[in-house]
Amino acid sequence: MSDTSGAASGGPMRLRDFRLLLAGAATGQFGAQVTLVALPLVAVLVLDAPAFQVGLLTAAETAAFLLVGLPAGALTDRMRKRPLMIRADLVRAVAMASIPAAALGGVLTMAQLYVVALVTGVATVFFDVAHQSYLPQILPRDQLVAGNGALETVRSTAHVTGPGIGGGLVQLVGAQFAVVVDAVGYVLSALFLLRIDKTEEAPERTAGGSLGKEIGEGVRFIFGHPLLRVIALTTGLANFCTAVLMATQTVHLVRVVGLEAGGLGLVLSASAVGGLLGALAAGRIAARLGQARVILLSLLVTGPFALLWPLSGHGVAGAVLFAAGSAVVSFGAVVYNVAQVSFRQGMCPPRLLGRMNATLRFLMWGTLPLGALLGGALAQSYGSRTALAWCAVGILAVPLPLLLSPLRRMRDLPAPQDEDGADAAAHGTPRDTAPAESDERPAPTPAG
Repeated sequence: MSDTSGAASGGPMRLRDFRLLLAGAATGQFGAQVTLVALPLVAVLVLDAPAFQVGLLTAAETAAFLLVGLPAGALTDRMRKRPLMIRADLVRAVAMASIPAAALGGVLTMAQLYVVALVTGVATVFFDVAHQSYLPQILPRDQLVAGNGALETVRSTAHVTGPGIGGGLVQLVGAQFAVVVDAVGYVLSALFLLRIDKTEEAPERTAGGSLGKEIGEGVRFIFGHPLLRVIALTTGLANFCTAVLMATQTVHLVRVVGLEAGGLGLVLSASAVGGLLGALAAGRIAARLGQARVILLSLLVTGPFALLWPLSGHGVAGAVLFAAGSAVVSFGAVVYNVAQVSFRQGMCPPRLLGRMNATLRFLMWGTLPLGALLGGALAQSYGSRTALAWCAVGILAVPLPLLLSPLRRMRDLPAPQDEDGADAAAHGTPRDTAPAESDERPAPTPAG
């Protein structure tokens, strides 16, 4: 059965379709986390790329959010979501498999890495927009926080296990061959998605609707909602700083801290433990503090630990400092993400889900390539420690938009909006809130 009765009576894990969606996310995320270690190491160890080229590679991975972020939402709203996700998985699998194939032929270059990163990024944009728009078709609204928490748990578990295994594989078979795991993960993800039973009807096309008009509708929806506006700004700033970190951390950990591939993977795995704990605790924290407060406090309390990154020097002590800072910051980021993604899914009219998610992705994730370029340039010109210091300063500034918004005075978030974009409370519908002792509550709008 593909109805939601199981979720309503006993949580989302009782639903077979949700379990398959979760399994697909697990295999895809695990492979991606192996590549998180392996791909920049291909550039650093195999092709001996300078810091700026490593930053450029990170920018290529995330440039798709700027290039196709807005049209991806409108196009996704025109399509069935599950077939789109399957096609995206297969495209990513082929792209990643081309790296070991080129290495075997002795023709691997940085240019190919840039192309693979860009193609994979475009497919990821469509996959992620479709995925976030598909989940509300499987789960009822009151299970979205639990469902997103389970997905974040899977993602965080992959963040914990994937880099360590990836580092070991790099030392065992070489960075250029370790990415095979990513290709296999995407194939398995597609197979799990194929087994979902949920019948998905083709979206209704608006008569006379153009792509530009549909994109504009999504943009107006975001900018017309005061909470979505401030959350987009906050997350965009956080992701900008995260991209500086992503572009810098491999160079710093290898060339300053002095880690080999296996040690690098272990540090990134240890860093991700904080994200796993955040995913497990997000629901209870929101229930105790209120979801509006969680959005603010999750970033405000954990952000200062980013200062440990530039303090990390050579040897084991430096590796421990770097991992500790990342673990605490990851904890806050995941708690924040569970809350803000669930809010977006619950308050948006279904026909706008793709455009809403894609517009927010464009605004929030479009900063990633810019941050990656800045991180690579700073590391190239002034060293990775200076780049990490500026990154930490940026992380400290991330909560400022929230502190200056109405959110700072709220405990819980407002009721969802109806199809016309009006607050349901304005039409006499009671606010959908849970009692204080409940594990789930209505949620708000990096990693994510």
